[in-house]
Amino acid sequence: MTGAATGGGGDASDGRAPGGEAHIIQRYFAPLAAAAPGALGLTDDCALLSPTPGHDLVVTTDAIAAGVHFFADDAARDIGWKALAVNVSDLAAKGARPIAYLLALAMPDAPTAAWMGDLAAGLGEAQRAFGCHLLGGDTDRRPGPLSLTITAIGEVPAGSMVRRATARVGDDIYVTGTLGDAALGLMLRQTPALAAAWGLDGDQVGALVARYLRPRPRVLGAVLRDHASAAMDISDGLAKDLGRMAAASGVGARVEAARLPLSAPAGHVLARVGTLVDRALAGGDDYELLIAVPPANESRFIAAAAAVGVAVTRIGAMTESRDIVVLDVERRRIQLARDGWDHF
Repeated sequence: MTGAATGGGGDASDGRAPGGEAHIIQRYFAPLAAAAPGALGLTDDCALLSPTPGHDLVVTTDAIAAGVHFFADDAARDIGWKALAVNVSDLAAKGARPIAYLLALAMPDAPTAAWMGDLAAGLGEAQRAFGCHLLGGDTDRRPGPLSLTITAIGEVPAGSMVRRATARVGDDIYVTGTLGDAALGLMLRQTPALAAAWGLDGDQVGALVARYLRPRPRVLGAVLRDHASAAMDISDGLAKDLGRMAAASGVGARVEAARLPLSAPAGHVLARVGTLVDRALAGGDDYELLIAVPPANESRFIAAAAAVGVAVTRIGAMTESRDIVVLDVERRRIQLARDGWDHF
């Protein structure tokens, strides 16, 4: 993990990570690469990666930055987890098995030893949960917010990657898990007083905020490859990401809002504040999977997902119309103020 880091030293007396960049790499990041022979102990400028024979590599990259994707005072463990999890979510949507990742860490100030230890611990927890290892990357110090850019690498049997552009008219639309939790968790993180206004207890608040801080990608692997016609992860909001899938596939979609899967805390909030239904439809940060399934595969898909412990819910179907239509409980069209998150 090389880079043009300056001022990255310090000493134990001020809590800063001692020894500069080389120490940071060997003390905090090399242990994360220990199980990956191709990482070469993070002692070289490049790593070696050989895919399993008969497999394709699947590669994605995503960055998270303070003030945009997380709060600067979030726990370093949560930041590390989230950085890897949002990338693994993209691999999961392709039916890929995560195997490795590269990390570029840009810090505005020299880190403390405690902060670096917690960041590495969060990355380590995520690695163990998702089954991948650090291969290398870059560390540096530069003006601007703290940011972590990860390039994640997965593999699939050759020719079997699930795409977003292959949904067909008549496919059923499924989502994993529950929607809206992270968006509500973000609101609570921004304005803690909402907890009282929404009638939430401490456990309910904790559950919603945790979904924002620590997304849980759904690595379904062969379940998607065997049964789905198309898939992508839901990162910017269901409505926006469904629109992307439909546009890429040349189809439309119809969604019934009453079918949206909600956690108990989110259901409590939406029952109390009905206008917040848009958080489930367009809130973003869900990191669940959006899956198009041919009707002939439906029962096998549901059973296969259940067998790996992932709940799936049918919320609608792909249509010939190029529109994205969301219907309320009385089958009236819902007009959303916005369909999801967009950086621009």
